[in-house]
Amino acid sequence: MIRFEHVGKSFAGAIAIDDLSLSIAPGEFVVLIGRSGAGKSTALKMINRLVEHDRGRILFAGDEIRKFKPEELRLRMGYAIQSIGLFPHWTVEQNVAAVPDLLGWPKARIRDRVTELLELLGLAPAQFRSRYPHELSGGQQQRVGVARALAGDPDVLLMDEPFGSLDPVTRDALQREIARIHGTSGKTIVLVTHDIDEALRLATRIALLDHGRLVQVGTPREILERPADDFVTGFVGKGEIGIKLLGLETVAPYVRPGAVAPGESIAATATLREALSTFVARRVDRLAVVDADGRPLGALSLADLVKGRG
Repeated sequence: MIRFEHVGKSFAGAIAIDDLSLSIAPGEFVVLIGRSGAGKSTALKMINRLVEHDRGRILFAGDEIRKFKPEELRLRMGYAIQSIGLFPHWTVEQNVAAVPDLLGWPKARIRDRVTELLELLGLAPAQFRSRYPHELSGGQQQRVGVARALAGDPDVLLMDEPFGSLDPVTRDALQREIARIHGTSGKTIVLVTHDIDEALRLATRIALLDHGRLVQVGTPREILERPADDFVTGFVGKGEIGIKLLGLETVAPYVRPGAVAPGESIAATATLREALSTFVARRVDRLAVVDADGRPLGALSLADLVKGRG
């Protein structure tokens, strides 16, 4: 889908991207991560030609991106950013409809698409489609920004720190939404963040950059279990690797069917990290577990969590 081949970029003689080679397959959720100034946002913006690369090649769907007109390329790539960038004098519906309108979709199809996306992102169409950005909370504005990025059914969704300015509760909710959208739509997503927990939660693969160079690329588990060097170990948090690994597995495989436990239940889809926090907070050694419909499945034992499945 997207391939960087020995790509370089400099600004006023300073190297921003240095010999970057990276392939992103259709349907992947790749997170570009690194410290401030690592080059991650520059790499993302080169994909849709908001920033032009100086050296190497960037391929999209098999063709060098310079074969596409910038506006043509951008219509095939949704783009969501931290500052949202909604048009302030347009309604929610007009903002979401911007790309489909440019693509010449029939009005009925556009209206149906707006309805579909607002519902997908938890914004009741009857309540929100006629509102203006200043009438929305920050989290609601960000959801509209994501809906607008998805509106034209793009091949790729590019996201540049889209949740960075949100409060933790809203950030968590939107991360869940993006993970769900990726799981149901199979869209190729490339997201930039500096937050390793966000990367571990969302990515199918993580690409860690430092001073414009690719330090390591791998699945979240590979990054945690086999860091390429001391820089990677330090970035992911050497003293927290065990806890972060618990965040990669759900409760479901550890449930003892038919077992019972007192107190409020946790979902089988909760991570082991979330379960451990619940164990500690409640000071118990067993938790009741339910499925998505609230039906009892059994119980999770702290001892099973600690020793693993073997």
